Amino acid sequence: MEHVLGIGGHFLRATDPTALTAWYRDCLGLDVGEHGLWQQEAGPTVFAAFEADSDYFGARSQQVMLNFRVRDLDAMLAQLRAKGAEVVEETQDMDGVGRFGWVTDPEGNRIELWEQELG
Repeated sequence: MEHVLGIGGHFLRATDPTALTAWYRDCLGLDVGEHGLWQQEAGPTVFAAFEADSDYFGARSQQVMLNFRVRDLDAMLAQLRAKGAEVVEETQDMDGVGRFGWVTDPEGNRIELWEQELG
């Protein structure tokens, strides 16, 4: 049986695509090249479905949530706050998985940041 090899892209609608791309580059350090190509570091990717009435993504109108792996959650959240981003104050720890924090991009999309538990 054929199977997918990994995520090939994540696409967002935006009222100002150039400004939103700049926010991801300037605030999250997402180094995208021509056509949005990003060579990310190897690591795990979680694929999970949530109940339709889940509040985990923030606004109920948001159907998907992007999750980025980060090396140092506290440093990333501080960097985002310093740039004026809308950062959720609390973080969450999940034994055996790691720590999570959230930020909302300028278009209102909630993004999850994940510091993977190692070892």
